[in-house]
Amino acid sequence: MDKEVPEVMGRFGAVFGIKGYIKVFSYTEDPESLFSYKPWFYRKPGGQWQSIEITDAKPHADSYIVKIKGFDVREVVQGFTGSDIGILPSSLPKLPEGVFRWIELIGLRAVTLDGYDLGIVSNMMETGANDVLVVKARKDDKYEIKERLIPYLPHVVKNVDLDEKVIQVDWEPDF
Repeated sequence: MDKEVPEVMGRFGAVFGIKGYIKVFSYTEDPESLFSYKPWFYRKPGGQWQSIEITDAKPHADSYIVKIKGFDVREVVQGFTGSDIGILPSSLPKLPEGVFRWIELIGLRAVTLDGYDLGIVSNMMETGANDVLVVKARKDDKYEIKERLIPYLPHVVKNVDLDEKVIQVDWEPDF
């Protein structure tokens, strides 16, 4: 039986104050929506997912601070710094057909309409106008492009195939 694996939806930052609070950086479109999902899981780099319970959450500057149940000492809470925050996919709302979460697009191969391999989607960026795919480019014999920024727009992104792990884009390889 397959066990459901949490999807990364945020990250713990630095500890805050002396009472065991820690900063949270949400990867959700509306950062506050992260607090509506339960249960939360955390994973240190290279580690296993473990469940945790949040007992308090407050907005702070451009992020939030939270209190983790059973962790009241600053030095102990500091161990969560840099850990991923995960939510079970079954806890997330179902999206309409053709709409994808950023986490689903990261790691997909971007190819042109002619089949040219542009590289792997390493990240997503939000701009004022639209979202942008950050694609780590493959090496060429002539040159190496470190990354491409491809707008996530209907006239550019032609197809997303999660099963094949490919995004087909109308984009020039030398751009």
